[in-house]
Amino acid sequence: MSKTLRHIVMTAVALLATVPAAWGGNVMFKAKLDSATLLMGKTTTLHLEITQDKDARGFFPGEQLDTLSSMIEIAGRPAADTTDLGNNRIQINRDLIIQSFDSGMWAIKPIPYVVNGDTAYSNKLMLKVLPVDVSQMKDIEDIKPVEEVPFNLLDWLPNYWWAWLLALLLIGAGVWAYNKYYKKGVNPLKPNKKRLPPYEEAMINLQNLKAAQLWQRGQEKDYFTGLTDILRVYIDRRFDINAVEMTSSQIIETLKRNDETKAVNEQLEMILEVADIVKFANARPLADDNEVAYQRAVNFVEATRPVEQVEKKEEVKK
Repeated sequence: MSKTLRHIVMTAVALLATVPAAWGGNVMFKAKLDSATLLMGKTTTLHLEITQDKDARGFFPGEQLDTLSSMIEIAGRPAADTTDLGNNRIQINRDLIIQSFDSGMWAIKPIPYVVNGDTAYSNKLMLKVLPVDVSQMKDIEDIKPVEEVPFNLLDWLPNYWWAWLLALLLIGAGVWAYNKYYKKGVNPLKPNKKRLPPYEEAMINLQNLKAAQLWQRGQEKDYFTGLTDILRVYIDRRFDINAVEMTSSQIIETLKRNDETKAVNEQLEMILEVADIVKFANARPLADDNEVAYQRAVNFVEATRPVEQVEKKEEVKK
């Protein structure tokens, strides 16, 4: 073969290697590298150029892969860029940032691109990866031993731990305010008025209950509910017993152990017993039962009145 003929053949082969892959006359797909020679560990860009009809829909089957081959890795995928060429044709430019950590001559196989159920392939490329000359690296030092990181409580706390702590503090403050104010009928947002002593408050509430004439109008249940509520609040304030949250039997058993209430505990027990029957069994007591229950409540409050108030009352009479 003459030198001229050999030159023509080699030129044709070279041209064929650079011709982009074509499919069906509608899709043109070619690939090229920024640099065919790469230093091991460094990166270069693989440019993919696709020309197709505007209304065609295509995708790369290996879009989720992080390698092109066992020797070439994909370090990044910048967003694709589309250019309108006119005549219902577009050009899609897609770049892949690639790198390799093994020296040698590595082939980049044709990359598939699926369009309308058919597949087009890019041209094959070769990438030469050069090894790093370690002898010229002056900053190489021995690997230091792993240092033990000191314990830090903040490293073990969850994100936004301060928000959780603040929420717990607010919940705790709400529970405290409920037990201190609202549970006892005190509104901290209103002006703080001096509350009457337990005895005086109970006697006024009993008089108001009597004036309401609830049982005379057939509201026995409301009457006994009001009567027992007055006694529960009085016991709560007078003896520091949480009678508001107790059952009738719990109140009786607790007051039996109190020297000040032993003598009149029986009267309170009869009041609560009748009240429970009226409230929970829907019984209709007689008029005398209503009057007797009221008088027993008054007797209980009078009998458990603080000693200093009794002495003061006697001094006023003298």
